[in-house]
Amino acid sequence: MRKIVVSEFVSADGVMEAPDTWQFPFQTEEMGAITERQTRDTDAFLLGRVTYEIFAGFWPTQTHNEFGVADKMNSAPKYVVSTTLQKANWNNSTLIKSNVIEEIRKLKQQPGSKIGIIGSATLVHSLLDAGLIDEIQVLVHPIVLGKGVRLFVDGGRRSPMKLADSKILPNGVVFLSYQIEFA
Repeated sequence: MRKIVVSEFVSADGVMEAPDTWQFPFQTEEMGAITERQTRDTDAFLLGRVTYEIFAGFWPTQTHNEFGVADKMNSAPKYVVSTTLQKANWNNSTLIKSNVIEEIRKLKQQPGSKIGIIGSATLVHSLLDAGLIDEIQVLVHPIVLGKGVRLFVDGGRRSPMKLADSKILPNGVVFLSYQIEFA
């Protein structure tokens, strides 16, 4: 069975919204290596509408492909969860408009290893509540934002986790990887 792995940039207070406005001052080669590995190790991507639209507007225009990230993002299968998009034109994109939880359960049963989610807060919250996320990998940044969309929401499903990996980076960012152990 395939695993769904969430990879996010978060602030120390759990905000994952708009990392382009607060994450870049912390960017290092070591962080880049982590995100490149996460991308390379992913067979397919599962994206919400907002993240899909941002990525579809950015990745197809990237010609600097030193680490293969642009090629991977552009060629990998992408499953887009949206009730409002009429079509998903980015290469290898499939739109999921209804029966989202059931369709994602079917995706997990297909051959392959890892389905990655980046951003896509609403989708992450829904899949956590449905018990479909297997692992969460976060790069926790040493900044408190005080407001914004958080990775974990009040009232969400209780999700015991087991630490699978961790690393403290010289810039104060901490990489944490947790396997979710649903009861």
